[in-house]
Amino acid sequence: MALFCATYLKPEMLHIHRHVVGLRSFEPFVITQKCEGRWPGPRPEVVERSPRRPFAREWHRLVGGPWQISRNEAARIQRMICDHHTDLLHVFFGNVAIHLLPLLRILDVPFVVSFHGSDVTGSIANADHRAAREEVFARAAGVFCRSSHLASRVRELGAAPSRIRLMRTVLPPVEFVERTAPTGGAWKFAIAARLVPKKGIATAIRAFAEFAVEHPNASLEIAGDGPLEPELRRLAADCGVADRVSFRGFLDQTELARLFAEAHVYLQPSEAVGGDVEGVPNALLEAMATGLPAVATSHGGIPEVIESGVHGLLIPEGNPAALSAAMGRLTSEPELARTLARAGAARVSSLFSADAQMTAIEGLYREAIAQSAIT
Repeated sequence: MALFCATYLKPEMLHIHRHVVGLRSFEPFVITQKCEGRWPGPRPEVVERSPRRPFAREWHRLVGGPWQISRNEAARIQRMICDHHTDLLHVFFGNVAIHLLPLLRILDVPFVVSFHGSDVTGSIANADHRAAREEVFARAAGVFCRSSHLASRVRELGAAPSRIRLMRTVLPPVEFVERTAPTGGAWKFAIAARLVPKKGIATAIRAFAEFAVEHPNASLEIAGDGPLEPELRRLAADCGVADRVSFRGFLDQTELARLFAEAHVYLQPSEAVGGDVEGVPNALLEAMATGLPAVATSHGGIPEVIESGVHGLLIPEGNPAALSAAMGRLTSEPELARTLARAGAARVSSLFSADAQMTAIEGLYREAIAQSAIT
């Protein structure tokens, strides 16, 4: 089968790589228009972007409506799919599917499209994209979403409920580590996220500053990069905790596992910003699987994974005081932290393990192929 990912592969999109290499009953080949990094597994086939793309983008920006790939690009991708004798195309990200409409109109195999979070906001939701997105939904054999909350957003965009299915992410193999309280109150909190507004990291820094008043040996480790880093560093300095907040940059899987193993509590303070929402954050799942007790917001698909007080603690969005209080509760009630950590790890392992999810994903592919054969 064919899988289209516009850029293969941004470091923060390793979940897509796990999806591709985890397929068992389907032989995957990846089509991309830009290679970024080298990953073990199927070698991506590159269809270079049209040199006229910048002009097309600017034209559509001025006149409205979505820009789309050229007919030549569409024809090259179609020939590639035919040469591989594939029976299904999976397009990652809904906004990408709109750009691929010239291809989707000429395909002689069914296609499915998956939504992951940020691709339900922005231009795709604009009125001048309505006709294009409705055409994508009408042509797709399946519309897959990372969470039920995300599925409701996709329905609002016009997808028929009968086409929508849940396609959850796939966890990497991780090792469970039983945490113990640190000596001298040296609590270590961890966050792994792009440094963008919806991750709520400013809220976390403010909450940590409040927590640190009574726990001066505590620290906050932030793994990830992004446009907000200078602003967040200034905030940490303004809050008087610059020496206890570390910006680690992007960490590879080995370094991230080490960070999680050394931490005591994981924070996921996601918040809606301009309609941009999370599906289910991959880093949250990985952290919980390692045995980190989690404090997260009641945001997006997170409550589908965490029942507050059972698998972790949930708090309102954008509330530093509530986050600080939850941090204090987990550090002062070690038995609660252990109970939540074990239950959280069991929860995410049962829902998102490779064994569980690859079976479900391949079942969705078979359903899409069979449905297309009927119609």
